[in-house]
Amino acid sequence: MSQNQGRSGADTRETKFPRGLVVRLFAYLIAGHIFAAFLYLLFTVGK
Repeated sequence: MSQNQGRSGADTRETKFPRGLVVRLFAYLIAGHIFAAFLYLLFTVGK
């Protein structure tokens, strides 16, 4: 019975956060950090 509850809990979490949304969010976070690092590099080189 505890296995059934674990599966249903995983299923509800999966329906809350679809895999595509998680991948897109992770990609946006990585791209945002790369962009911020690029801007930081521009400002440090421009001094």
